[in-house]
Amino acid sequence: MNVAVHPANIQDRDGVALVLDQRTRRLFPFIERVFADGGYQGPKAANAAALTGTWIIDIVKRPDTAVGFEVVPKRWMPKRWIVERTLAWISRCRRLARDFERYGRTVAAFIRLAMIHIMLRRLTRSNPCR
Repeated sequence: MNVAVHPANIQDRDGVALVLDQRTRRLFPFIERVFADGGYQGPKAANAAALTGTWIIDIVKRPDTAVGFEVVPKRWMPKRWIVERTLAWISRCRRLARDFERYGRTVAAFIRLAMIHIMLRRLTRSNPCR
């Protein structure tokens, strides 16, 4: 719903303010809860959410006893799957599969174009019940 491209030297928890800004709040006033992984844990992400509205950030954490790969608890599975699936769809676009772009604005534009392409394909499909 919103894209923020930033340099690799900015941590996720610092970059959350770029995504959860006033523009996002105006465009999507119906969103109440934001699901995030452990990288967004901490006061910076909570402050960014609090400054722009009444968003609640739910952190989907790995169990403390986890060693290596571990399946996420069932109550978080559908939300996490939505994000992972969407990232996989975006990475099918050749231009987004590798980091070729010089400017962050260009990457954000190509991500938006990829999502527009996906949605147009769905809307023009002859059998929407698949």
